Amino acid sequence: MSDIAEMERRISAALERIGAGVEKARAEAEAAAAAREQARTAGELREALEAERAANAQLTDRVRAIKEKQETMVDALEKKVARLTEQLDAAGAELHRQKRINADLTEAQRALREAAQDGVPEPEQINRSLMAELEALRAARAAEMAEMQEILSELRPLIEEVA
Repeated sequence: MSDIAEMERRISAALERIGAGVEKARAEAEAAAAAREQARTAGELREALEAERAANAQLTDRVRAIKEKQETMVDALEKKVARLTEQLDAAGAELHRQKRINADLTEAQRALREAAQDGVPEPEQINRSLMAELEALRAARAAEMAEMQEILSELRPLIEEVA
């Protein structure tokens, strides 16, 4: 019986060592699995970080391109505004000239009409009236030419795009 008790004790000790070894192996396996998971997670995080960096670089490039395009458009619009302002100033000056000439024409016509009512108009008054009328026609033609230049300046970019 003492042999059985001794065998039992030895078997129990062996089972305990086996159990401890199994627990140690299980703990090592779990640690290895955790390490693999961490490595996989770290790898995934690195990949995600690289993907975000690439996306950020692309967005930076796009922002830069948009900014350059915007600056180009602003410059073009500023030039166009300056050109249109010049055209508007020229048209305003021409309109002012035309108003002044029309006022002179109206005055010359009034003087000619009064002279005609009093009798025979003087040749100088007729000449002044005709000169005022001629000047008014020239001003009207100059205004029309200025308007044509404005129209052509607007059409040129469109024609160049087609050509």
